[in-house]
Amino acid sequence: MFFWAMFNQWFPDDLRNYIRRYFRKLLAYFYPYITITFHEYQVDEFEQSKAYKAIERYLGTNTINRAKRLRAEVIKDSKNLLLNIDTYEEVMDEYKGIKVRWRSGKIIPQQQPMYSYYGNDEKRYYKARKHRDIVTGDYVRHVLGEGYDITRKTRQRKLYTNCKSDGYNGSKIKWSHIMFKHPSTFDTLAMDPNNKKKIMDDLLTFSKSKDYYNKVGKSWKRGYLLYGPPGTGKSSMIAAMANFLDYDIYDLELTSVDNNTELRKLLIGTSHKSIIVIEDIDCSLDLTGQRKKENADNEEEQIKGRVHEKDEKEKKSEVTLSGLLNFIDGLWSACGSERLIVFTTNHIEKLDPALIRRGRMDKHIEMSYCCFETFKVLAKNYLDIESHELFETIGRLLDETDITPADVAETLMPKSAEEDAESCLNSLIKSLENAKEKARLKTMKVAVEKSEADAYQKVQEL
Repeated sequence: MFFWAMFNQWFPDDLRNYIRRYFRKLLAYFYPYITITFHEYQVDEFEQSKAYKAIERYLGTNTINRAKRLRAEVIKDSKNLLLNIDTYEEVMDEYKGIKVRWRSGKIIPQQQPMYSYYGNDEKRYYKARKHRDIVTGDYVRHVLGEGYDITRKTRQRKLYTNCKSDGYNGSKIKWSHIMFKHPSTFDTLAMDPNNKKKIMDDLLTFSKSKDYYNKVGKSWKRGYLLYGPPGTGKSSMIAAMANFLDYDIYDLELTSVDNNTELRKLLIGTSHKSIIVIEDIDCSLDLTGQRKKENADNEEEQIKGRVHEKDEKEKKSEVTLSGLLNFIDGLWSACGSERLIVFTTNHIEKLDPALIRRGRMDKHIEMSYCCFETFKVLAKNYLDIESHELFETIGRLLDETDITPADVAETLMPKSAEEDAESCLNSLIKSLENAKEKARLKTMKVAVEKSEADAYQKVQEL
């Protein structure tokens, strides 16, 4: 310490730097070790480095028993603790009989900026020290590979949505998320078992087709179009797909995206193994090929529309059909892999054919009204029964009546402790009979109106 203090006091800065530089060179001839640093954030990136997270998971799993100081994180809605080695802690890892020293550290800036993307400007890092050939060779690949596998196995799936945040540079579009814990699975999904199995096989084949997509020269993605009346289980289908493949969900709200540039930024921000969802695509923006403007019902609404016309133009999104098509299967769609793109709609006839052609929406899945096979799945889920003497009557009424699985499920759900399976089935029969009668009266009313219109037309002709 005495000689170091004398060195810093009596030697000029330039001479000290000169001596240090040549001392390191001299030391390199005799010191066989190399230190490699993995920073938490890469240059010009605002997201935590994937390599840093992989190393953190690897060390937290393989070296935690050799660490004296640990850092604990409590995962939301979980009783388990996530343990990692604490800052400035050193641990030894062994690989093929060779020991590698790891050290955790952080850099604290001397001056805190007024605004930070990180929220906390302390930047952490991990350092590995050993022979150059060991650290830069197989060992690093081993650590990163093991870390990625641990991350995939222990990660909590997330449900993302796009939003805008205000920063010093103006508003910025980004993804925000919550933990995804939807209970829907293919086992509980109210759908014909044969159709359900075809969808599961298609998803499983897609998840294992990385080499095939590379061979044919296509991006590793697949489009699904879910169409049908409201209440037929389109959202439940998406949740079941995510649970089946263990994918994250990105729920894209197009009306919140200002232009095609923001749409591309959102696409780049999505991760692998994810489902990008645009629900009610026919209602999101004016992207259909059959564009029609609705007339106002009365003069007051027309005046109100003219008064606010300027404001509406300013608020209207500039996302175009061309921008959305490039988002789905253009050059930008190749920025990522193993992703599903799912559109839902209640009116497939309103969609532009270019939007739903094969190659963009590869598989069209009709979510239809409740059939007898669908009813049996619901009866098993809600009443724990697989057969009953009333099933035959219900099957006949379902063939004659259009009713959604959501309506059937609501009827089958017991409303009190006194209700048993038979009373719920009787309630369903009554609901089906009422729906059948309403449909009959509606058909008669339409027929009468048409007859009156035809008669009036003939009178006008005479």
